[in-house]
Parts: sequence; C-alpha cells; structure tokens
Amino acid sequence: MNDLGQHYARTLHRRLRREALERIRWHQAQGDRVVVVSASLRPYLRGWCDEMGVELVCTELEAHRGILTGRYVEGDCTGREKARRVRSRYDLSVYPTIYVYGDTQEDHALLGLAGKRHFRWRELPAVSSAASQ
Repeated sequence: MNDLGQHYARTLHRRLRREALERIRWHQAQGDRVVVVSASLRPYLRGWCDEMGVELVCTELEAHRGILTGRYVEGDCTGREKARRVRSRYDLSVYPTIYVYGDTQEDHALLGLAGKRHFRWRELPAVSSAASQ
C-alpha cells in the first residue's frame, strides 16, 4: 500500500489546482505553518506532504503486525472530524490568523475554525470567535 501511495503521490503535482500550489508556496514564504487536512489516505498524501514541507492530518489506515485490517484509526477524517482533529493537535489560540481553504461540503466545519476562510477560492466573510469555538 505504501509503495502504491508513493507512486500516486508523484502524480499529485499534475492533479493539484494551480491556485492551491501557489497559496501553499505563498504561506511558506510568509513563514506560516501549513497543514493539509484531508479525508484522503495517508499512504498517498504523506510523501507529497513531506516533499512540499507541509504537515498532514488525514484518514489513517489501521494495521496489525504489518497487515492492513480494513479499518481506520480514529475513523474517517471528514466533515466535523476534520475540525476535531485540528483542534486536538494544534493550539489554535497561538496563531494570530488562521487560514482555511476548502472545496467540498465536508470542509464546512473546518472553515469554521478560520479567521480567513476560502471556499472554492472565494473568500468568505469572517465569523466571530465565539462561533468558531
């Protein structure tokens, strides 16, 4: 699975939206911490994220003694689970501005964490900090 994932990861640059790659590079140039949050599987995102120098929060496959069990660790990283995992791994209060870029309905809870929210490359109005708690 990891070998197949690495092979697929090498194709992601061709599949990624130009705007997304530009925004990642812009944030890195600003010195921002960049985290990809995805329902996709770690085996094919890990290599790409490592190559890009970004962190990853995603769906993890469970393995027992080196054999995949067919289950997820912590369940599927989708919808509200994306926001929950981000909150559990990061102290969001230490960041003056949080940017979130989403493009599917399952990103709405994650967008609620941000001061700068973008859905399908359009900036959304800011939400109050009380609403994002």
